[in-house]
Amino acid sequence: MGLFQRKIGPVFLKEDSDVSEFIRKMNSLAEEASPTIKAEIDKQIKLASYGEAGEKNIAFELKNSGLDMYILHDIYLEQDDLSAQIDYLIVCRKKIYVLECKNLVGDIEVDSNGQFIRKYEINGKKYKESIYSPITQNERHLNVLKEVRKASKSNIITKQLFLNNFEKNYQSIVVLANPKSCLNDKYAKKEIKQKVIRADQLISFIKKCESESEEAEYFEKDMREIAEFYLARSVPNKSDYYKKYEEFLKVEKENAIKEEKQEELICPKCGSKLVLRTAKSGQYAGNQFYGCSGYPKCKYIKNI
Repeated sequence: MGLFQRKIGPVFLKEDSDVSEFIRKMNSLAEEASPTIKAEIDKQIKLASYGEAGEKNIAFELKNSGLDMYILHDIYLEQDDLSAQIDYLIVCRKKIYVLECKNLVGDIEVDSNGQFIRKYEINGKKYKESIYSPITQNERHLNVLKEVRKASKSNIITKQLFLNNFEKNYQSIVVLANPKSCLNDKYAKKEIKQKVIRADQLISFIKKCESESEEAEYFEKDMREIAEFYLARSVPNKSDYYKKYEEFLKVEKENAIKEEKQEELICPKCGSKLVLRTAKSGQYAGNQFYGCSGYPKCKYIKNI
């Protein structure tokens, strides 16, 4: 660290996430949903809970790192037709780290082709499946960060300087946050191994990257400016699963009301249809009521 740069430690400029609120909303929906939709809602809650637990593990590591850093948790960026949901953006003295947090159940293997394979066991049955590469996913996130930052630079020289140094300044990291998961990257290429780590390796990884970097250190005001820049451009995530299931529930209720109305139009005595009639005489003349279509054999009426 530079001689005149004060120690700031880890600073969260954004620590909250939308996950907790999402889980709360989904739980409230589950109370009203049918068994079919409830099963889907419960699945989404479980997946969100895994992700929330993993991100809390990462937050714990960062808070106890003792490193100078500004941290953004759960930001959503858009630029033109590009978008990125970034789990953690960490601005340190020499680099900006883009974290993709994966709290996967089971063991993860990365083969020589860079494919990610997950192995897990449920009720004694073993499963093996390929999963979408989180490295590829995070590379897309990096591209969005680059486009967002580039668009803010009006000066051609500073814009080109930023682009020339982007790969040196921004570091992609995929963090496996489940402490029970084992990572087997024996056959993975070096560039893959350098980007996938376990949560308990995160701080030592960042320290190593910082010490090996030959880039000049950011001053505190520069670190904060970078973090606040991306925070200011974070927008609500449009891909809201809650709204999707809320709409399903609304349709369910509407269908239930329709079915209830249809049931009401059937005569409970003989099963014939009820038809709308108007009283032509007597004290109720002019009033409408539902009468059985089987009249006069069935004299059932339902007042409106």
